[in-house]
Amino acid sequence: SALFGVGYVVVRYRKNGVLKRMSVTPLKPYEFLTSQIISRMFIIIVATSFVYTGCAVLYDFKCAGSYFNLALVFILGAFSMISMGLLVACRSSSEEFASGLLNFLTWPMMFLSEVWFSLEGSTPWVKKVAMIFPLTHMITGARKIMNDGAGFAEIRVQVFFLFAMSAVFLTIGS
Repeated sequence: SALFGVGYVVVRYRKNGVLKRMSVTPLKPYEFLTSQIISRMFIIIVATSFVYTGCAVLYDFKCAGSYFNLALVFILGAFSMISMGLLVACRSSSEEFASGLLNFLTWPMMFLSEVWFSLEGSTPWVKKVAMIFPLTHMITGARKIMNDGAGFAEIRVQVFFLFAMSAVFLTIGS
């Protein structure tokens, strides 16, 4: 949702001439991008809150750690993904290319970030490749908080990488 919600939309706006029309308004480019980030964050937070609440109610799921730390990791992770989507949107000229590039990024990220299966028995180079994706750090941090009750000191590495990746993606994208 974070990748395609922003990346694909901005490319479509550029292709349809919406961004050109906005350039003659008093709206500044950073204000437009900020509004895209905030609106996508709102949608992601609401949707995830529903899923989390549903799991807590239906399956009696308990979070062992701090909800504040969990929210911090989630918000930084979502922001990093949105930033990656903006990077793709800023560097793509067509919807087809953006869609292909987003899919090219999404599938390896899903497989290597331990969303579906563990990388415990994999070779060391596969584990190193997985570390380049923000989803890896988000899931690792969230699992530490939810399952192990980790505090901020235990997740500081994941928080740092999510923050750094967001900054790099936004800088290159701008």
